[in-house]
Amino acid sequence: MKFGQVIPIIRFYDEERTKEFYIDFLGFQLDWEHRYEVDMPLYLQVSQGDCVIHLSQHFGDGVPGSAVRIEVTDIVSFSGGLLEKRYTFARPGTPEPGGDLTITDPAGNQLRFYERLEQDESEGSTR
Repeated sequence: MKFGQVIPIIRFYDEERTKEFYIDFLGFQLDWEHRYEVDMPLYLQVSQGDCVIHLSQHFGDGVPGSAVRIEVTDIVSFSGGLLEKRYTFARPGTPEPGGDLTITDPAGNQLRFYERLEQDESEGSTR
């Protein structure tokens, strides 16, 4: 038996601000979006590399204020690129290499970006 990829479902409310945050600010691409009818809630998928996230306006899909950990390489460059965009609603700090960077989306969900360090031979663990 083998488990597959985990795809979080994150709740959102404001379509315009959510797309601005995930696509324009964080650099995800919009893969697809779906509504059963014009006046129904939106469900969409964004991705960046191997990271795939579903965003939903449907009641009961996700809980606002949730947290998701996302692995990135070169977190210092990633945060620097975000700061250069001068996004009105988030100005992340600059983490140390191997550190964490938490950014809150427009619905209050926390995206916790982290950089995995190489395995420490002396301790036998990874971070």
